[in-house]
Formats: sequence, C-alpha cells, structure tokens
Amino acid sequence: MKTALIGTGNMGKALLRGFIGGKVVEPSDVYVFDLSKEAMDRTAADLKVNTTSSANEAVKDADYVVLCVKPQHFDDVVRGLKDSLKDDVVVISIAAAVKVSRIQGLLGEGKKFVRIMPNTPAQVGAGISALCPVGLSDEETEFVKKLFDTCGETVICDEKTLDAIGCVSGTGPAYVMLFIEAMADAAVSLGIRRDIALKVAAGTVMGSGKLALDTGIHPAVLKDQVCSPGGTTIAGVMALEENGLRNAVIKSVIAASDKTKELSGN
Repeated sequence: MKTALIGTGNMGKALLRGFIGGKVVEPSDVYVFDLSKEAMDRTAADLKVNTTSSANEAVKDADYVVLCVKPQHFDDVVRGLKDSLKDDVVVISIAAAVKVSRIQGLLGEGKKFVRIMPNTPAQVGAGISALCPVGLSDEETEFVKKLFDTCGETVICDEKTLDAIGCVSGTGPAYVMLFIEAMADAAVSLGIRRDIALKVAAGTVMGSGKLALDTGIHPAVLKDQVCSPGGTTIAGVMALEENGLRNAVIKSVIAASDKTKELSGN
C-alpha cells in the first residue's frame, strides 16, 4: 500500500515518524515531496523513505495522500495534484481552517478525504488529533485512526466538533508553554537554576495532566486535594484567581475560535 506525504516540515515529519514507528506503514511504501529538497532529503535519511522529484510523482498510484501544507498554499497544491490522484485515493488534510466544503470543491464530488487537526505534541507521541472523515468506509476510517493513534490520541468527530477541539488542542500547547515559562521564571526568582526550573515546571504540567487522565477525577477535585486549609497552595490559587487566570484561558480559546471562523470564511 503506497502512502504519499506532501510537506516534510516539523508536523509532517513528526506524523510520518509516528506512522512508521508504530509499524502502520513500511518506509519502503512511503513517498515524500517537499519544495525544500534539503528538508525532504533529511526526512528520507532519518526515516528511510523514498523521495520524489515532484508532488505529482509522489501521489501517483498512492492509496493514501497526507497533505501537510499551509492553508494559504492548500488550494494551489490540490489543484496541481488533482489529475494525478487515483479515483479511490484517500486524501488526508491537516490544513487548519480549511473546511470540508472547500476540500470537496477542490477534489470534486465523490472523492474520499479526511480533515484532521493534530497538535505539536504529536512530535513526541503525545498529540491529540481530531478526525473528520468524508466518504470513507469504516475500514478506511479505522486505518486513518490507526495512523494517527501512533502519534497520541485520536477523536473521530464531525466538523463542528473538530473546529472546537482545534481551538483547545491545536492552540493549547502555546498557552501551556507560556504557563511553563512563567512557572520557571518564578522558580528562578526563588533562586532555582534555570535548567532545573524548566525541568520542574514542565514535569509538573506533564505529571498533572497524566494524573487527571489516568484517574478520571475532575480537575477541581484534584486541585482541592492539594489545597490544605491555610496552606501554601490555596494562597497561590487565590493569587491566580485574583489575576484572572481562568478568565484569561477561557477568553484565549474563544479568541482562537473567532479567528478560526474568520479564516474559514476567507
């Protein structure tokens, strides 16, 4: 089964590393193309996949085509590839804010495709991917899910839910990085060495997330378990509330949603 990947940037390479590392695809069956020959050759050397001289060559006779291109280039790329795609190919798009209707209009009626919103933790196998299939059989949908499960967790959903998830999981890593950086800065101000401060802050976020997922306990309950009466944690929580942490986080997600709608409209 031939798999083609167009765009070997950070996300494209991360996904491909997962697909191959998870033994869902064989490197010898993967063909890649990138306008940056250096990036393409580096991916081929690292993952032992095949390079091509053009995107059309990469997708010819492919069963699955993964498009890891920027939204602003998406239309031109699809128009250029359309005639080289075989009739029953499954096209997978990770382009943010590129709606199902737009993809369908470019590919034509009756074509099978998937709109997916992954996030950057996929680079370390801890990503969240929202998956919206159109026209796929149950077997094909399960295969695409199996592909992306190699990079973390996958949620099959409709497009409205995908956009909402993307405003949390897609943009969320940036907010979490800001939180980690702020925690580390505070630690440094308390006399902790920078490298240790970053390790402690990032590890605390990772461990707290795992605790919530593995136990299934509501975050409010887990928070209360740490807040002893008259203790240090409740004092810190009160400072966060006073400075509007929760309101700022909620507004950031809503702002991302508003921007997604604006970009989709364009």
